[in-house]
Amino acid sequence: MKKFIFLIAMTGISAGVFSQPLFTYGNTAVDKDEFIRAYNKNKTPDNDKEKALREYLDLYIKFKLKVKAAMELRLDTLPQLQYDAQSFRSQIQESYLNNEKAVNDLLQEAFERSQKDLQVLHFFAAVDHAVNPADSLKVYKAINTLHTALAAGKTDYDQLTTAANPVKISYGDLGYITVFTLPYEIENVIYNLKPGQACKPYRSKKGWHIFKITGERKAVGKWKVAQILFSLPPGAAETEKIKFEKRADSVYRLLMNGADFGKVALSFSDDKVSYGNNGELAEFGSGKYAPAFENEVFKLTRDNEISKPFLTPYGFHIVKRLSHSPVSADRSDMAYQFELKQKIQQDTRINNARELFVKEVLKQVNFKKTGAVSDADLFRFADSVIAKPLSETGNAAIYPISGKIIYSFDKTKLTGKDWLDFVRSYKGNLELYQGENNRALVDKFITATIIDHYKKNLEDYNADFRYQMDEFKNGNVLFEIMERNIWGKAANDTEGLKKYYSENRSKYLWGESANIILFNCANKTIADEARAALLNGSDWKKIAEMSNNNIQADSSRFELSQIPVNIQVKMAPGTISETVVNPVDGNTSFIKLVSYYAPNLQRNFDEARGLVINDYQNILEEKWINDLKKKYPVKINENVFQSLLK
Repeated sequence: MKKFIFLIAMTGISAGVFSQPLFTYGNTAVDKDEFIRAYNKNKTPDNDKEKALREYLDLYIKFKLKVKAAMELRLDTLPQLQYDAQSFRSQIQESYLNNEKAVNDLLQEAFERSQKDLQVLHFFAAVDHAVNPADSLKVYKAINTLHTALAAGKTDYDQLTTAANPVKISYGDLGYITVFTLPYEIENVIYNLKPGQACKPYRSKKGWHIFKITGERKAVGKWKVAQILFSLPPGAAETEKIKFEKRADSVYRLLMNGADFGKVALSFSDDKVSYGNNGELAEFGSGKYAPAFENEVFKLTRDNEISKPFLTPYGFHIVKRLSHSPVSADRSDMAYQFELKQKIQQDTRINNARELFVKEVLKQVNFKKTGAVSDADLFRFADSVIAKPLSETGNAAIYPISGKIIYSFDKTKLTGKDWLDFVRSYKGNLELYQGENNRALVDKFITATIIDHYKKNLEDYNADFRYQMDEFKNGNVLFEIMERNIWGKAANDTEGLKKYYSENRSKYLWGESANIILFNCANKTIADEARAALLNGSDWKKIAEMSNNNIQADSSRFELSQIPVNIQVKMAPGTISETVVNPVDGNTSFIKLVSYYAPNLQRNFDEARGLVINDYQNILEEKWINDLKKKYPVKINENVFQSLLK
């Protein structure tokens, strides 16, 4: 009952000014567009369109009446509901602060890049900002000379980098990388190269980089493995390596003889992060770990396969493959598209979409520069504001720009004081301030102010956001008033329930039923162990108690149709069924049959209470709806309804 109510609640949209009212209730009109929006979100396949629309219209009218009653009681002002609405607002508002086209472009870009892994060679020359310009120029010339050689097809990397002396240029194989492995700026450089091609020198804060594509392969996807690590000390001698190798070999033989991998990891692994979790590592793809490690992992061809010990710079590893998920190549795979979009939202690349969005908002809010203060004055006073007390920011004698309006949008005006306060707070925050010049700070000031204003007034600017907030608020007040008027009232009216039961006893008969002990287990392994213990005569209550909450067991009477295993009448009392695994979550069930009951036996009040409550709720709700219709008379515009059928 509650679940169905919630479905309807999530379609509710507050009424406004409508051009084509489909129906009215009291003095409130609901137009056909609002109704169709709700209907399309929840419709189910039906050959009879008119019947489906009529049925949904009836549900929607009842929904609107209930929400109306809740609003008249001002349930939306309850502190908890207001808190819930604000929390929901905070959760969803970020998704409305990007250019949707730009996000979709990023999504398609990420999808295409995810289809292949690229092997990357990395050259790097550090630039010390403290050195003189002449030395910086030497680094620049050396890295460009290297690029010229690479572009000419030269591959003697040791010789090429040594020739740069006295400039130090290091290089190394990054292994295979995929989308989201490296910072977006570098990813863009790499994925725009062809196999064998080296990029032009790329400057970062730390120095100059050159990336060269040395290999390409179909994306290997995601891997889940467990490992046992025998960690070598830095600079370990060859004799010590041999000692560790022998240790790894002996542990490998234990595993080959059937030892439990998780228990062995707990006893022997030097990986202090994973050893206590059966050696399991977080799921990963290309570029997460050192190439020497990933190359060995990717050789494992089946789940539960265990590698021979292998050496990496970190020591000797033994790896067990747990699972492998290939990269989806289907653009219509919504689950994969959602996964990529979530990563985009958490990545620096989303800034591209955010910048385009800010430009759109500036137009939308009619942002203007007044010209009352020159940029030179904005910058001049910004340079000195940090050193002055906060109380002086608004002092026109010290800062003559303070009272002047420098920007305007909608009904908001930004003064010079607003700008100076921003500069003070931004430059004073070491985590935020990155040494930006005043021009960059002005852009940040405008962006921060505009976005803050937009977020506070999202309902006015974005209809979809307004609809979503209305849906949530209406759903919340609906739950509240249903709990007060129907659900709680029915559950607590014991006298009314007993009276209804007494008058309708024939409705509450048992179907074919049985007394059973029902076990619900976290997975099949736990279920198999519990079943074996039960077969060996262990007490079912103790089995559940000793399971560390991995087993829920209940002894009760159930109708056969309610039992989650395929119970047959021919099963003898005392029989323990086979296990049944839920394919969705792996939850596994089995039963012990205690006794059978013939059908059509009378349920007593306690046995029927849940059913009686549900029926009694329907009676109370029907009466309440009739009262609401008297208070807010409902009129359907039949002509408008007929237009929905075309």
